[in-house]
Amino acid sequence: MTSETIAALPALVGAAETLAEKARVALREKLSDKGRISAALMEREQHAAHGFSWLATYVEALRQLMHWQERVAAEGKFGEIETLILEIGVGEYALQIVGGIPMSQGEIVRPYDVGLTDADIAAFWAVAAGPARAAQDQARKTRLAELIAAHPNAASHGVTGLDETMEMIRDQFRKFSDEKVVPFANGWHMRDEFIPMSVVEEMGALGVFGLTIPEGFGGAGLGKTAMCVVSEELSRGYIGVGSLGTRSEIAAELILGGGTLEQKDEWLPRIASGEILPTAVFTEPNTGSDLGSLRTRATRDGDVWKITGNKTWITHAARADVMTVLVRTDPDAPGYKGLSMLLAPKPRGDDDNHFPVKGMTGGEIEVLGYRGMKEYEIGFDGFEVPAANILGGVEGQGFKQLMQTFESARIQTAARAVGVAQCALELGLAYALDRVQFGKTLIHFPRVANKLVMMAVEIMIARQMTYFAAREKDEGRRCDLEAGMAKLLGARVAWAAADNALQIHGGNGFALEYPVSRVLCDARILNIFEGAAEVQAMFIARRLLEDGAN
Repeated sequence: MTSETIAALPALVGAAETLAEKARVALREKLSDKGRISAALMEREQHAAHGFSWLATYVEALRQLMHWQERVAAEGKFGEIETLILEIGVGEYALQIVGGIPMSQGEIVRPYDVGLTDADIAAFWAVAAGPARAAQDQARKTRLAELIAAHPNAASHGVTGLDETMEMIRDQFRKFSDEKVVPFANGWHMRDEFIPMSVVEEMGALGVFGLTIPEGFGGAGLGKTAMCVVSEELSRGYIGVGSLGTRSEIAAELILGGGTLEQKDEWLPRIASGEILPTAVFTEPNTGSDLGSLRTRATRDGDVWKITGNKTWITHAARADVMTVLVRTDPDAPGYKGLSMLLAPKPRGDDDNHFPVKGMTGGEIEVLGYRGMKEYEIGFDGFEVPAANILGGVEGQGFKQLMQTFESARIQTAARAVGVAQCALELGLAYALDRVQFGKTLIHFPRVANKLVMMAVEIMIARQMTYFAAREKDEGRRCDLEAGMAKLLGARVAWAAADNALQIHGGNGFALEYPVSRVLCDARILNIFEGAAEVQAMFIARRLLEDGAN
């Protein structure tokens, strides 16, 4: 299918890359002290620094849309719906680059904020104006809404660009979610219940927990792209179910990357089978993202480490069998240097007795959403861990070991965000097709249709960003930047989709009995965990400003 936007896309992406590089150069000058990026200046100019991260993320999004079009067109599958998604997405993001990119509802970054001049903007607009006008064409949006409405149960609106094997995996887990998760998720949420063990056990049988663990350690040996597909479909059913795999993914990454052979042999097969359920115990009440200030300590006492301190926001802590605990084993070492990671076994608890073990107490933190695994605060008072369970057999490597997991964790979080956004789209679409007002269904009102259109467009953009990061990881390349961008954008897309889906429901969306109210609560956490949006944006900015153009 021919399209002016497709023809103009290479030039537009090139112009966007040039614009981002000009912003990088301008900000480097503004934020440098004696030739080095200054942390103090970065903090003082957070709006500009974070805004640059968003600009760079938009440029990457345009680049990945172009590559998506090239791959799918080469297979002869780039049809009308894909063309409309591309045209609207490219045009809308080009317009936002010039007019203002929303970092959040009340924070808009504009070209002048990141050091761009009128001449810089004019040069970009000379290339982008045509595609941008296409995004404003209501006829295109109306047609895309018709195509979406014609296939309300589609796994994705538009060809994803993944191969047949990945789509078979998607189909398998979509069926599982539709049968075992979707009908029950709202009840679990409303009653603040654990996801039933029968569901967890079936996930284990399907290989969810060992998806990326090598076959030699009992896993499926698949890559991060498969992880994304599975996480999407499980999170589309319920974010809690999609996030169960995250616990195992983090633990497995820690052990694979930093564990001894004995630790790998002991823990990985049981994690892969679902025999044991892990949880990550990193955050403390007064540290949040500042792990260098972590205070929970572990003291060696013969054959055990004794842990003392407090942790908070620990997901699935009561029902987990093993904790990956970040502790300070050297109180005299500054910042990150004294941190170590412990593999701490514990008995499973329940609602009646959260932590049935000596030296460990705690309680549930009541939360708006993300309830199926539950959140806990934990107090350690001499809790014992075998001395052999220090990850890698050496002290002082905890922070480095944790950093090795961030790429995968953020890729999976981006995939979870895509799944939540897809759920919001499906709920909003179903309601718009069913609800009659003023003699016609809601989808025939342009502002309702346009909301659904932008959901579908941005979900495809977030998908392509996430798959790109996963491919980079699968091919052994550093991808913390790509993973961070996918997570940053995906979380915003999920929140916007949930908010708009609730708006389509009107007053009914505010009623607890409608699943969209749960999805709104669930979507909100995505901008906070695995690196809050502000922390993520600062990391992206620092990487680009220090390392060079993306």
